Amino acid sequence: MAKVETSSSRPYHIVIFGASGFTGQFVVEEVARTMSEGPNGTLKWAVAGRSRPKLEKVLEQAAETLGKPELRTAVEILVADVEEPDSLAAMCKQAVIVLNCVGPYRFWGEPVVKACVENGAHCLDISGEPQFLESMQLNYNTQAADKGVYIVGACGFDSIPADMGVLFTRDQFKGTLTAVESFLTARTGPEGGSIHDGTWQSAIYGFAESDKLRTLRKKFGHKPLPVLGSKIKRRSALFFSNELQQYAVPFMGADASVVKRSQRFLHEEYQAAPVQYGAYAGIGGVANIFKMLIAGMMFWFLVKFGFGRNLLIKYPEFFSFGLFSKDGPTRKQIEGSSFQFAFYGEGYTEGQEPGQARPNAKIRTLVQGPEAGYVATPIAMVQAAITILNEPTVLPKKGGVYTPGATFAKTTLVERLNKHGIQFSVI
Repeated sequence: MAKVETSSSRPYHIVIFGASGFTGQFVVEEVARTMSEGPNGTLKWAVAGRSRPKLEKVLEQAAETLGKPELRTAVEILVADVEEPDSLAAMCKQAVIVLNCVGPYRFWGEPVVKACVENGAHCLDISGEPQFLESMQLNYNTQAADKGVYIVGACGFDSIPADMGVLFTRDQFKGTLTAVESFLTARTGPEGGSIHDGTWQSAIYGFAESDKLRTLRKKFGHKPLPVLGSKIKRRSALFFSNELQQYAVPFMGADASVVKRSQRFLHEEYQAAPVQYGAYAGIGGVANIFKMLIAGMMFWFLVKFGFGRNLLIKYPEFFSFGLFSKDGPTRKQIEGSSFQFAFYGEGYTEGQEPGQARPNAKIRTLVQGPEAGYVATPIAMVQAAITILNEPTVLPKKGGVYTPGATFAKTTLVERLNKHGIQFSVI
């Protein structure tokens, strides 16, 4: 069972590392909103990062935004630097769970995972970088199991809505679900929308090192998962989606890889029927196609070369047509934005043997919520941490490096998310 109790030597349920970063500041606000949901109605927490003055400023801003002046003095500040292992170790020894908000994770994530494993702290991150997520599983799963700690990646918009959405669809299906396709759409308000360029940098390095990911996956030696029912068909790089009534493309985030890892764990650990999965995103009409093609061609050319990657990193707004920026979205842009996943599943009704004929039943579910990066992501991350603290007996039997679906399949995480504005429903 996971250790979730604080003690005199480990005084904090949660420590937010990277709390002064762009996403970290929103995680701070979300933790401050949900303090009463901790064990026995009290969440003990602290913030951590390289700069005490910056952390003080974040607490000051949170106090003003939330109308909670006590945050200025009641929240402990820990100084820790990803390049100083001793400071990370000292931080991890004081936390039950570390919420790691320091990215890109391919550069800064492993030292935090290592420190958490060695010092007995669970670790949650919001990485959408498959290479980082899967290399952590390869390198630290055994050690984390021995230490009894949970290292759970992709606990933000990548990939809790998709991963838990597939499990929700499976649980609502009356029979054996065999395949799911998800279609993501994002909406912005009159102020438009923007994404902080930290996500842009992660994408740049992810595409530049895609060969390394293929090499990494071979090291696991996984056998293909069994296919029940009709094999899911991969859609083309650009297609008109009848489901969305707009053009769509394969979703380029971590969702597909994370869901597949969850399905493998659930099949191997609990003998659950594996669900095939395809992830897509709507891009709108013809005008958006031209923008995407131009941006895509520039990106694919430049990402192959060092000078090109430097240009992409230096001028994110230009090369992404304003989608990514160094300043990130304004509060008004965040307030006006939202997302929706539509899941289309198929399978066999109860009493029908899977695989004996074509699937004979379908289901449609929705996961929808507020702005993805800086509202939904903090909600997902914080509720994942609170679930670990409150429901240790229904987590996987032993520690390890897990996906959200593997970690939370038997918990009430979906119900918790429903109460906080990320809604799961059957249509």
